[in-house]
Amino acid sequence: MTAFATQTAPEMPLAVAQLRIARDLHQAEAALDEALVRQAQLLQTMVGARRETGVAPFLGQDALMRLLKSQQDLLDAGGELARVHGRLSTISVETCGGNDACPPAALLEGAGIVDAVPASVAQAA
Repeated sequence: MTAFATQTAPEMPLAVAQLRIARDLHQAEAALDEALVRQAQLLQTMVGARRETGVAPFLGQDALMRLLKSQQDLLDAGGELARVHGRLSTISVETCGGNDACPPAALLEGAGIVDAVPASVAQAA
């Protein structure tokens, strides 16, 4: 007997779970992009400040190098998140009979279904 045999009836429809996961995945992807943009702006500001204030040409070089390492780490995280996205797409095909494309953004936000929590789920939480 497997652990799955002891599961109770699902409290959330698969379609609702899929929409919630898609919403949060898209938000996580957007957050990584936003962090990269902000770090790029910080890099520009740091180098510009060094040049425009007339300080030594390599002052803060260690901070710049750490910032670039942080950007590389975000790019690596983006690659891992892309792998998560791919795996979730496969799971969607396996459990929901397929999803040729990600749900449209209109379904992910403001449609009510994503944020609606069935009473049985709310009580369990």
